[in-house]
Parts: sequence; C-alpha cells; structure tokens
Amino acid sequence: MSDISPLLVSGENIIGVYSSIRDYVVFTDKRIISVNVQGITGKKKDFSTLPYSKIQVFSVETAGNFDLDSELEMYFSGLGKVKFEFSGNSDIVKIGQLISGYILK
Repeated sequence: MSDISPLLVSGENIIGVYSSIRDYVVFTDKRIISVNVQGITGKKKDFSTLPYSKIQVFSVETAGNFDLDSELEMYFSGLGKVKFEFSGNSDIVKIGQLISGYILK
C-alpha cells in the first residue's frame, strides 16, 4: 500500500484493505479511499476519497451459498450511490461495524 501513504494526512491510520483482482478499497480512521487501477500495465490509478461524514445510508449484503461475494452500498450526499463487492472471505459485518462507528457519532 505504498501508493496510499502519500495521500494520508498526519495522524491518519489505515484500518483495513480489501482488494479485488486489480482494484482495492482502503478504510482509514478518517475516510474510505477507492483505488481504481487502470491501463494494461496498471501504473495509472484513480484515487477517490469518500469521507465517512458524507455517508447518509449504507447497506451490507453477506455472501451466500451460491453467491460467494458480499456487497457494500453507500449513499453519499452530493455524490449518490457507491457500491463495492468483496470476496467471500471478507468480513462484511466487520466493515459495516467500522462504518457505523464513524457515522453514528
């Protein structure tokens, strides 16, 4: 996650990192950073910052027997819906608890 370090503000800590094939999502104690890896070589990356303070509603969908992916949907004021899919071994309930801890203060 060396490419994320320069984006962090003083005192910001990474709590969890979840990846798909190329893209990944970083949860810090201040925000969510979505990293979209682009191009054939993967050197080009789009970093999107999603502050917890802008989340209005979120939902988690756990993995099932046949659908092994879990999902996180968040609705941000001024942005709309953002959806992430996680592999079956990701603890989506823990992710939901993390988000709740920051938006229900």
